[in-house]
Amino acid sequence: MTSLTYLTPDKDVRQLRGTDVDAFAAQIGGGVLTAADPDYDEARRVWNATADRRPALIARCLRDSDVQAAVRFAAHHRMLVSVRGGGHHIAGNAVAEGGLTIDLRGMRSVAIDAAGRSARVGAGALLGDFDRAAQAHGLATPLGINSTTGVAGLTLGGGFGWLSRRYGMTIDNLLGAPLVTADGALQEVSATSQPDLFWALRGGGGNFGVVTSFEFRLHAVGPEVYAGLVVYPFAQARAVLRAWRDFSAGAPDELSVWAVLRKAPPLPFLPAAVHGTEVVILPLVHCGAVDAGMRAAAPTLRFGDPIASALGPTPYAAFQTAFDPLLAAGGRNYWKSNNFDALSDAALDTVIDAATSLPGPECEIFVAQLGGGMGRVAPSATAFVGRDANFIMNVHGRWSDSRDDARVRAWARAAFEAAAPHATGSGYVNFLTEDEGERVRAAYGANYARLQALKQRFDPDNLFRMNLNITPARRASA
Repeated sequence: MTSLTYLTPDKDVRQLRGTDVDAFAAQIGGGVLTAADPDYDEARRVWNATADRRPALIARCLRDSDVQAAVRFAAHHRMLVSVRGGGHHIAGNAVAEGGLTIDLRGMRSVAIDAAGRSARVGAGALLGDFDRAAQAHGLATPLGINSTTGVAGLTLGGGFGWLSRRYGMTIDNLLGAPLVTADGALQEVSATSQPDLFWALRGGGGNFGVVTSFEFRLHAVGPEVYAGLVVYPFAQARAVLRAWRDFSAGAPDELSVWAVLRKAPPLPFLPAAVHGTEVVILPLVHCGAVDAGMRAAAPTLRFGDPIASALGPTPYAAFQTAFDPLLAAGGRNYWKSNNFDALSDAALDTVIDAATSLPGPECEIFVAQLGGGMGRVAPSATAFVGRDANFIMNVHGRWSDSRDDARVRAWARAAFEAAAPHATGSGYVNFLTEDEGERVRAAYGANYARLQALKQRFDPDNLFRMNLNITPARRASA
């Protein structure tokens, strides 16, 4: 190789000498890929197929020092840089067009300290890696609901799932993390070491550097929990959702019940005649004793006349994979999301109205029940500020044919806009798409100014901008 073209953060076109690329590759444990390498296309592919980007270089890191070398190389050459953990974010920020992608998938280890109830998780690990290792000891920490999601991106954006009402968000269980900052230094970040950065990492996204591993607090969960699905006909949606909302207000923290409006997938416990028709699905998990879960969840069977249900003792790690087939990599995806402190009858009606015009069999609207332990942390305690969200609605556009791009996106935007008058105005950064940069300030609310000041302190040149970007304070005021 004689030279390589790349883009700067300002999208200027520059050249790298082949000798510089070779010297860089020698510093990276897993090597460096270019478009000429046979593994390149697989390495640049991410979960959302609408993000089809071609980085100039992909650095396959295996250890902390690899990440440091990659960050220094990007800063020295002023390369646009992205960081790939699971590659699952809806905006596709894991891959930088024409830039350097720091690929952490080789850093996937999970080490469990069962006696100390803590875990050390590599930044390339997926939720399934973490769940399986922790559940071997009957332990868990709050994560998301899709086992192929990356631990890193989920955590840095906040992280919530079936355990959050009982044990808080993923960030509420973060004990510490080594972080490579924009100058290439490796910082040990915790409540007692770089506490300002520790505050920022808990919800501030990838704005402050590259985390190479995470230390989490673990809790006794499972291995069996009471979990499953209750499915209602769409004709009963209004009565079912209002009953679910009212029930949610008094539900114990151990119980999480979500609502999903979609066309019924071919689940084995559903009559064949229902497959492909609109339904209301109530997935639920009780993370305490199984008999207590059975009692706590019993009312969900009486919100109307269910088509069918599948509830019972279930391995927690298995339920964490239950929705993987509906969220497989390679689909085209576009999301729009609203936070709600409460769901009025009018708000529920907008959700139901949007679900009457689902543009495809993979599209859905889900509303996650939150509150509980998540809401008992002060909004100023972490960068994540949306503690008042008792419910989060995600309008999930998913399809396979690029000719449907405009139609599905228009449906998702219309559903979001119809619900917006009933919402808080803030958002969850892990659900924000590539065209929602204007929502970042609202997502952080009163915490945004402090985040900007920390960005100015630790990344004044905004090297880490392939994210829902927080601009440095000086640049923001310039």
